[in-house]
Amino acid sequence: MARAAVARRGRLLLPTLEGYRPASIPRDLLAGLTAGAVVVPQAMAYATIANLPVQLGLYTCMVPMFVYAMLGGSRAMSVSTTSTIATLTATTLVSAGVAAGSDDPVPDLMALTLLVGVLLLLARLLKAGSAVEYISKATIIGVQVGVGATVAVGQLPKLLGEDAEFSGHGFLRSMVAAVEALPGANLPTVLLSAGSIVVLFLLKRFAKRVPGPLVVVVAGILLVWLAGIDRLGVELIAAVPQGFPPFELPSFAHLGGMLPGALAIAVMAFLESAAVARGIRKPGEPQIDSNRELFATGAANTLGAFFQTLPAAGGFSQSAVNQGAGARSQLASLTTVVLAVLVALFLGPVLSLLPQATLASLVFVAVIGLIEIGAIVELWRTSRNDFWIATLTAVVGLTTGLLYAVLVGLVATFVVILRELSRVRIEAGEPRGGVLPVRLLGGMFTANALAYEQAVLARAGEAVPGEPPIRAVALELTRLETTSITVLDMLADLDRELDGMGVELRLAAVPESGAAMARRGAWFAGMERAGRVYPTLEAATAG
Repeated sequence: MARAAVARRGRLLLPTLEGYRPASIPRDLLAGLTAGAVVVPQAMAYATIANLPVQLGLYTCMVPMFVYAMLGGSRAMSVSTTSTIATLTATTLVSAGVAAGSDDPVPDLMALTLLVGVLLLLARLLKAGSAVEYISKATIIGVQVGVGATVAVGQLPKLLGEDAEFSGHGFLRSMVAAVEALPGANLPTVLLSAGSIVVLFLLKRFAKRVPGPLVVVVAGILLVWLAGIDRLGVELIAAVPQGFPPFELPSFAHLGGMLPGALAIAVMAFLESAAVARGIRKPGEPQIDSNRELFATGAANTLGAFFQTLPAAGGFSQSAVNQGAGARSQLASLTTVVLAVLVALFLGPVLSLLPQATLASLVFVAVIGLIEIGAIVELWRTSRNDFWIATLTAVVGLTTGLLYAVLVGLVATFVVILRELSRVRIEAGEPRGGVLPVRLLGGMFTANALAYEQAVLARAGEAVPGEPPIRAVALELTRLETTSITVLDMLADLDRELDGMGVELRLAAVPESGAAMARRGAWFAGMERAGRVYPTLEAATAG
């Protein structure tokens, strides 16, 4: 009995340690340290996208990552904030009236993170994991293009040495701010930015195992400490407090205004996490359970909200580093958590020497990678529908805002799905003895019931030269495993219309589950009593 309880507990907590071999511990520890060298400075940089203190990005590498490690099913996924989530966070705070640079935006941020977590947990309660996955890759590509261009342009003032805060205000206003910053550019800042960007690109291209973010962060701090470049006009980040994030309660003053943004963040957080988890899963590892991922990501955000964290999700770059360094379980993420805690406890004064331009360079290089021109070209080659969804989403994101881009992408995706589901698919065979066999190759539901009825009527009314007139239609309903009153009304109406044409309707191969529901209505029960429901299409055609 005790063993069963332990087994059940093991499946709930630390599921990635099931069947774990102690020999993998050194690999996981090394992977956690390697990923931490990327994710800690990167998360701090992403906090600046939302115009928030850098330590909030550091805190996001603690609680949410710890909670996901305890509950999540992906062995190598690293969970903190991402550029997409940070950008949507900035947009949401601005649109909700939380002024950038206000005295204390953190309580509102905590409420936003909590709201995202609650929405994800509600989705898990409704077992909506598979439903969210209907959202197409084209929507994600379009949002990422909008995020990449908007954030990249928004970093230009900081790269030039101007302390402009236009994250969350959209692409066009960020572009104007960048142009206005040109005359006041600070040459040492520009040189530092250019050097950091070049180093990041070179390391990413030729030395992928070297943690580029850590290299440029250390270099920036050393230049301030040893060369005093801050005396040349290079702006530093705000002082970073030491210590673990305190437990606090959020502010709900702007909750209503943040709800649309929270919904968009929740959708993108789950989509990113699910995509990363599936993308890095190795053959032989357990399949990714969408509902488990919903629960783990929701719990990570819900608990993290009380410790001043940004909304969190699985990040591809950090997860790829984690896996590439040999991660075998979430023990690697727990190692990264310990590293982040040590940084927060002991390196606050050192981090306070970090130039703003260094973090802006990290953000710039990260978000430029989101603009995948090759992916858009591939969409044009393979699916024009997906191409136009991605293009429309990106254009809306660049002109109207990223929250609207997510909404437009979701609506466009579901329109395409409904159109595809509503497509009429029938196969009419050659009439035999005046009986026309018709197979329904797609499911019937409210949206396409009338279209199916009209298609069958049109085929039954066609005259075939040299063949006797149609006296019966044998309709195969193998896909009618479930039904609705609308579908049953359509079939009854089809029966009446055919009868008016002097044609008898016969039903064939109705699944028992669908038949059991249909018998509750008088029409189908009458069809059975009249002997017009057959076990197979062949029997209906021969009758």
